[in-house]
This record gives sequence, C-alpha cells and structure tokens, in this order.
Amino acid sequence: MATLRALECFVAVCQFGSVTEAAARLHMSQPAMSHQIAALEREIGTSVVERLSRGVRPTVAGRALLPDARAALAAAQRAVATGRAVARGAGGQLRIGCAESMTAGLLAPVLRAWHRRRPGVHLGLTELSSADGLADLVGSGMVDLAVGPRPSRWAGFESLVGSEEVVAAMAGGAGPEPVTFTQLAKRSMVGYHPDNGLGAWLDDVAAERGVALTVLTRTRNATTAAHLAAAGLGVALVPITALPSAFPGAVRRLDPPLLRDVVVLLANPHDPLARRFDADICRRGVRVPADIAVQLGPAE
Repeated sequence: MATLRALECFVAVCQFGSVTEAAARLHMSQPAMSHQIAALEREIGTSVVERLSRGVRPTVAGRALLPDARAALAAAQRAVATGRAVARGAGGQLRIGCAESMTAGLLAPVLRAWHRRRPGVHLGLTELSSADGLADLVGSGMVDLAVGPRPSRWAGFESLVGSEEVVAAMAGGAGPEPVTFTQLAKRSMVGYHPDNGLGAWLDDVAAERGVALTVLTRTRNATTAAHLAAAGLGVALVPITALPSAFPGAVRRLDPPLLRDVVVLLANPHDPLARRFDADICRRGVRVPADIAVQLGPAE
C-alpha cells in the first residue's frame, strides 16, 4: 500500500513541477524524493510523473491519482488535528457513567462547565443505580469513566472524590437530633428496589447494627425516595448528593454517622480527556446544598 509520505512527495512534485523544488519544500534530498516516487510507481504498476527536459508533469495515471492523493493527505491532516485537539481537551468524545443519585448534585455542574469551556467535546451519559454495574461498564469499555460509590469489585484505576454522608429524610416538623438505627427500626421506611445497590448496602448496615428495617414503599431512585419521605410515606435513607435544593422535608444525621466513599473509575488512566474530567470532578468534591447544611448543622 502506498505510504502517506510517497503520496505527499507525489503531490509536491505535481504542485511545483520539479523534483528538486519539491524535495527542497519537504526538506528532503533529491534522491530520497525520487525513491518515494519510484516506490509509488511500483505500487501502482505504471508511471505517475513524466520527466521533461525542464521539470516533470503528471502522466494520465498521475492525473487520475492526484485528487485522491490530495484527499488522503487532507484526511491524514484532519486525523492528526483531531488527535491533538483531544490531547489538549478541545475535541473528541467522552462516555461517562454515573450513579443516578449523583447526576444532579455532583456531575451536572461539571458537565455544564465542560459544555461551556470545551464545546468541541461530545459528552455521553449513562446512569445506573448500581456501583458494581458502573464498574462493569468501565471494565467492558462501554464508558470511559464512571462516578459513583466505591464498587464491591474493581481492580482498576480509581480516584477518590470524597466521602458522602447518608442522612434520614422525612416529613417536616422533625426535631434536630440525629436518628439511630434502633429508632429507624420502629418507623416505616421508604426503601429501594433490588436493582438499586443502595438498598442492599443499607440492609447490610442495619444488620451490622442489629436491626431490621420495615420497608413499606420501594423506589429505584434516591431522589424520589426523599420526596416520598417528605410526603409522609416514611423515612428514607438518602445520600446527600441525591437531595435537591429547597428540599420540602426534614433532614437528619444518623447516629453514628453513615458515610460512603465516592470515586471515579477510569478505563484508561492515560487518556487525556478522561483524566481532565476526573481532575475536575475531584476538584469539585462532594458538596452539601446550603439549605440542607443548615438543617444538618455542624458535623460532630
């Protein structure tokens, strides 16, 4: 197959009508230029330039080849430009996975900043309610990175975003004191569908603390669970990132506090786009909405 260098030499010879001039423009020796043209002619099986007493010109075959040769060089230049744009964070496609409960509070501000600062980068988003499911997406190459709780199985590269507190959401009017799991065992709970890994984790935590929670209503979404709790359907244990600003219900800490790590899983830690996004997520960290922080008060 003809090399891009041979095509570049052929196009230059046709453009300048001289092997000597083409060699000078491409910073090559004349013998090296002639060698590239000869290699191209061997590949094609016929001459592509005609040697004249003063310079050269394309043959019939050369004239037929010239448009495609120019197109191939232009395509190669575009490919290099695209690669350089991706390397400096100005182009390309980044496929992101995120825990559903963290999309609005943690991920959305970073996505918004990327759309503003890097309009040439296409961002794709896949949401799941399972940390292990997110790890599977990254491991299979379906996404380039994933943001969520630390999965139970992951041997690849990860960055720690921070620790997220899980709190009790309930109808308004509750007192400010923290809530124990013993107290929660006496209340009706808004729980999670088995597809949501948060539910199984909370059941394990409750079992470790010697209680079983009575779940009367289940949902797949943590934000929905918080709203159901605010409407009086029970108490919901909700990660802080899932709580919307101006939450209509009451929010209380657990006693003892319940925390989980939030991480970024990377399919390829050397990918420039993924590492830039990872850095921005970690720089932002896990934040508590101002109105929720007021309800919770200072952490003990």
